[in-house]
Amino acid sequence: MLCIKIRTALICDTVQEIDNSSTENQLKVCIVSDSHDRSEPLAAAITAAQSAGAETVIHCGDLIGANTLRASLKLGIPIHAVHGNNLGDMMAISNLVKKSNGLLTYHGMDAALELGGRKVFVTHYPHYGRGMACTGDYDLVCCGHSHVAEILTLSNVKGGLTTLVNPGTVAGIHAPGIITPWTWILGDLEKMTFQLHELPQT
Repeated sequence: MLCIKIRTALICDTVQEIDNSSTENQLKVCIVSDSHDRSEPLAAAITAAQSAGAETVIHCGDLIGANTLRASLKLGIPIHAVHGNNLGDMMAISNLVKKSNGLLTYHGMDAALELGGRKVFVTHYPHYGRGMACTGDYDLVCCGHSHVAEILTLSNVKGGLTTLVNPGTVAGIHAPGIITPWTWILGDLEKMTFQLHELPQT
């Protein structure tokens, strides 16, 4: 397990301690992205996150198809997902949503959620995520696409701080010029702390 402290982006690299003691609802989330058609590592990450107390899953896109999600839905944990640039079989995913008994919510291009008393925005693209983080409208912004994991704290236009996370690729799929591990993030929305985890490669 690799734990990364939240750091301030933009000009300085000092560690920021953020007081979130006012949040009453504790909720841990599993944040994943870019599983593509690899169902086994996605289910493995969600299983590990459940063992650590995760109560919901945020998938930041590139699911490819319904088969990627079937094993994960059997784990009985709610999944919020958005589009990626690899859309796959949208009809099959739509049918899976209908059959999931409310466990799977497929939001389309992006999602604005409220989880654990926090405002959360989910998109696939990092540049879009960075822009939304800078608005100051959200406590947490999640993105994917780059296959490179990041946990950042950005200054926003309202004078506050917004956390931006990219869990990398849970399937360990290499991007051009980048050798990537199989990664996912466990987030604690009460404490606003985020841990980067790496799956063992089989």
